[in-house]
Amino acid sequence: MIIQFCGLPDSGKTTLARAARDLLKERDIEVEILDGDEYRRALYRGLGFSREERAGHIRRLAFLAARFSSHDMISIICAINPFEDIRQEIALSHPDVKTVFIDCDIAVLLKRDTKNLYRRAMLPNDHPDKIFNLTGVNDPFEAPCHPDLVIKTDA
Repeated sequence: MIIQFCGLPDSGKTTLARAARDLLKERDIEVEILDGDEYRRALYRGLGFSREERAGHIRRLAFLAARFSSHDMISIICAINPFEDIRQEIALSHPDVKTVFIDCDIAVLLKRDTKNLYRRAMLPNDHPDKIFNLTGVNDPFEAPCHPDLVIKTDA
């Protein structure tokens, strides 16, 4: 099984993926978390945030998730995964894929801002620390049309 978590930055994807992993491991179920941020840092340094680069990143994570799943491990892809067509492609390309939308109101995300991403995205355009591609602020996020589960982390 592959579970693709998707949601805006700081919505709680990694926290919930780790909690799910811990609960499943208590039941002797093997789980692998494929965290988009970790894989970017470790394997794909320099990978940008264009639509094509984001889609390629998700496809690579899904390929790895499928390999783990073929060994009877539940794979949790933990990434922003902002585009509905890519989520659907993953669901259609691999057996037993579930989509979990980690939803959180933007006002709560602005308060959380654990990585200072939202603050940096809202800086003036000429500021050297400005982020121009923060999903949900100045880059698109398409909410899943028919997720298997929605978890509202602001409630």
